[in-house]
Parts: sequence; structure tokens; C-alpha cells
Amino acid sequence: MNKTIVEITRRIKERSKASRKEYLDLMKTVHNNKVTRADLACGNLAHAFAACADDEKVDLSAEVKSNLAIITAYNDMLSAHKTYEDYPPKLKASAKKYGGVAQVASGVPAMCDGVTQGQAGMELSLFSRDVIALSTAVGMSHQMFDGGLCLGICDKIVPGIMIGALRFGHLPYIFVPGGPMESGITNDEKAQFRRDYADGKIGRAELLKAESASYHSAGTCTFYGTANSNQMLMEIMGVHLPGASFITPGTELREKLNDYAVKRLLEITPQKESYTPLYEIISPESIVNALVGLVATGGSTNLTIHIIAIAKSAGIIVNWDDFNDVSDVVPSITKVYPNGTADINHFQACGGMGFLMKTLNDGGFLNSNVKTNMGDGLEHYFKEPFIENGELKWRPVPENSLDENILRPVNNPFTSTGGLKVLKGNLGRSVIKISAVKPEHRYVKAKAVVFDDQDEVIAAFKRKELNKDVVVVVKNQGAHSIGMPELHKLTPTLSLLQFAGHRVALVTDGRMSGASGKVPAAIHLSPEAAKGGMISKLQTGDFIELDPENGILNCLNIEEVEARESNLAENQNSYGVGRELFNQLKTLVSESEEGASFII
Repeated sequence: MNKTIVEITRRIKERSKASRKEYLDLMKTVHNNKVTRADLACGNLAHAFAACADDEKVDLSAEVKSNLAIITAYNDMLSAHKTYEDYPPKLKASAKKYGGVAQVASGVPAMCDGVTQGQAGMELSLFSRDVIALSTAVGMSHQMFDGGLCLGICDKIVPGIMIGALRFGHLPYIFVPGGPMESGITNDEKAQFRRDYADGKIGRAELLKAESASYHSAGTCTFYGTANSNQMLMEIMGVHLPGASFITPGTELREKLNDYAVKRLLEITPQKESYTPLYEIISPESIVNALVGLVATGGSTNLTIHIIAIAKSAGIIVNWDDFNDVSDVVPSITKVYPNGTADINHFQACGGMGFLMKTLNDGGFLNSNVKTNMGDGLEHYFKEPFIENGELKWRPVPENSLDENILRPVNNPFTSTGGLKVLKGNLGRSVIKISAVKPEHRYVKAKAVVFDDQDEVIAAFKRKELNKDVVVVVKNQGAHSIGMPELHKLTPTLSLLQFAGHRVALVTDGRMSGASGKVPAAIHLSPEAAKGGMISKLQTGDFIELDPENGILNCLNIEEVEARESNLAENQNSYGVGRELFNQLKTLVSESEEGASFII
């Protein structure tokens, strides 16, 4: 096994010794002394199964059979979550078939970052993760359940459900994905349409036609953004079924996997010998596996926040240095948009998660001695599902990738290091995804143009004030200030400047979408402006150096900057589209490197 991965795992365990013990002690206490359905008062039980069939009432009253909670993020505005519309009745039928009961315990909110990008609602996006965690906890708090089927896919939803589930980690959970929509127009074509629109070459009607040809049906968006990074995360940590992440909706294989998820969950509930609680699956070892998967695939930068929050919920302390050190030794072995031209369906076709995990393990980069929902050891996941004579089976993944332009073995990587870097310097700490940035565009040394709002950037671009080598600084975007919205809206604009031959970079205490990456972006800058970060003192004309290869972000006239007063923009974003309901939470939220959470 790779010595650096061993050392990172060791230091996380040592760093987390006290908090992990506290969490495990809590889980064991809850399990040993949990309020069972048989212990509930008759009035409690009567309320809980009032709408159940008579046979289910008998089963639930005496704990004869396991009861599974369904946590669903269904809504029919999100294409990814539209697929969940008919899941609950089918999962309930599967539970009955395999000798159990299932009830919908909770519906959780699921907002779409694709709808809210560049809009006021995006300021609620990050906070929605913690709301989802709380909603999950409310559902599980009825103490009626022996396990959970978690229906969530997109950006904040999977991390939110996981955080909530971990507070009931004495129970087993299986996450049940919906799968990606079929491929539409290529991602490069879509990006070109966006640039043409930003440049005024096409109108809104043409752009909308192109966007609609990309996002065209039920299912997860096909680029490798946060939603699909979430699916990678769940599978590499052993919480999905093997090979379940990227099977398209409405297929026989998808239906068979969903059915088997219920069967398997019933096999690992507390009533069974194979009992496998979530707290045993989410461990320091599996968290390091998550880091490896993220950097090997060039996954979403949003997970540099979410993995920290998930780990913290399980008493495991992870920081950005862990991400950086993993990225220094783990090779980049995939090229899926924005890191390449392929989409997630192409990745699945040429080997998918099974091949990815096996080759990473063969290279010594994964902790294979972990618990999973399929049993002890990660080797259960070096397989792919298929149907034979109407029966779901698993077979070993192919020995070779079917397309090494998309997915490669570790001994023939695209690059010898991973796709994420931590930047350090006199402006603070930040992260950058470099896997999608061509090497010739990575280093930028230029004067800053400073803004307090992304719309100001676009206005300046239209006035041709940015037609030069430039570091665009967008401050006052942090969680403590306005909720840390994503600034994906800036991607076409900054890309046009880059295409024109200018050296361009973005520096911000906000976030960027998992779909971004062509322009170097130092994001999640911490401390943020509203918490006294140096970014609050930057002014147009300051000289900034961004050097991702060497992990450096510096202001070259820092002594002048340090002498200034902070320039905090008056918050005009406290009201409208529900933002006023979250104002108090902004005072509680932690820094990005601590998980940007107001509950953990």
C-alpha cells in the first residue's frame, strides 16, 4: 500500500482519536439502549402504523420484521430527482416481498443549483445541506426504523442526508441513486454556445435551444459535477450497491438494483447476523478512500467542503492538507467533462466505478480493509452488475479500460498527481481544481480587479474593462456574508478572456460549480472577507500571483494591503426569496475548511 496514504490515514485517526471515540460511544449507547417499537407506548405505535395494512401492523407492533425508513428527495422540478417519483411504492413492495416493511419517513428539500446559478436563490444552496440533514434527523427521530433507504443525488442533498443519517449511525443505510440521463449534445458544444451568448454572437432563443438539448430528460446531468461526484463518493465508501451509481433510469438493470438494495438492507438490519451499522462503514479508512476517489477523478471542489462535514459528523477530523497530500501521490486517471470531453455515460461504458476502484486498489491507493454494505472488504466493489436469465448478478470488471482516452489504469495515468490543490499564502488558504485547466493557463501573475458581486464582473466585461491579463477578485461571497453562492455564471465570461489570449484567474471566498474549471479559480478562500480575511482589504490594482503547481496564492504588495482597513460591502442580500429566514444562521456557520456548517 502507498506509504503516503497509510500515513494520511494514520494521522487522521490520531487527530480524531477523542472525537471519534465520543461518536462511537454515542452510537453504541444508542444501539444498546435504543427505544424499540415494542417499547413505544400504544398511542405512539398506533399513530405510526395507522395507515399501514393489517399484517404490517402486526409485524411492526412486535418487531417481527424489520422496518425500513425511506428518506426521499423527490421533486419533479429536478431532472435527477424526478426519477424518484415511483420509487417509494416499488421499494415498499420489495420490502414486503423480502419479509420486511418500509415507510416513507421524511421528504427532504432538494434545490437545483442549475436553476439558481447566478440568481438570488443560490445564496440558500449551501445552507440547504444542513436543512436536509436536519430534515433527515426529524424523519429518523420517530424511532420506528431498523435501517434507511436514502433517495438523493444532487449537490447538497447526498451530503445532507448522510450527515443526518450519521446521527442515527447505529442503523444501516443504503443510498439508492436514480442514474444519469442519456447523453445529449456534447459538453464542449454546450460550452461554446454559452461563450457565444456571453460574447453577443447568439441570442437567448439559440442558447436555450442548446441548453435544452443538453438537459433534456429525467436523470442526473451527465457532466462530472457535484451530483456525479456524490455518486462516486457513495460507491467508493461502500454505501451504494456495487456498480449502482451510473445506471440510467427506467432500465431493467436500474429496477433490479433498486429491488436488490431493499433485499440487502433487510439482510444487514440489527435483527440479522450480518448487521452492519453505518458508523462502521464511515470510518477514517473509508474517508481517505473518498479523498482518493475525488482527486483521482478530478471531482467537484464542493466535496472539499462536504467530505469534511460528513467526516466531522462521524467524529473524524479532516482538513485541506489531507486533500492536498492525497492529490500529491494519487494519479489522475479519468477525463470526464469538465476535465475532458466525455460524459459520465462514456465513463460508465468504458469501465465505470468498478474498474476505477480496482485499479486504484491495485496501485495501493485504497484502504481495502473496510466494512461495506456488501460485507467486509472493498473487493465486493471491483465488480459490475448485469442481468442473466432475469436475475441480477455481478461479474468482475474488465481487466482493461475500453477507452483509455476516458479512463486509464494507475500505471498509465493522464498525470502522476491528482486534480486538486490547496493554495497557501498571505491571502489565506483556498482550493483549486487544476485537472480541467490546461498547464499553459495555470500560472497567472497580474493586477487585480476587485468586485463585490458577480454581476459587476459581467458588466465590467461588457464595458471591455477586463480585456487584459487580470485576476478577478470577487469578495464578500463567503458563508458568513451571503451564504457562499457558486459563481459558475462567470465561467463563460472568464473563458472568453482566456480564449482572447489573456492570462486570467479568479480569486474568491465564494464557491464555483463542480462543472467549472477551464479558468484557474482560487475558491473557498479562508478566512473569508466577513471574518477578517485579507481578501477584504484587496483593491483594484493590487498585484496577485497564483501558482497552482507550487500551491501558492500571494499578494505581491501585501505590506500596503495589510495597512488598509477592511472593505466590507453592505449586505444587500438579506431579504427576498426566503433569504431573511437564514440571516441568523450566517452568524453560526463555520469556515469552509471546517465544513461550512451551522449544525456541526
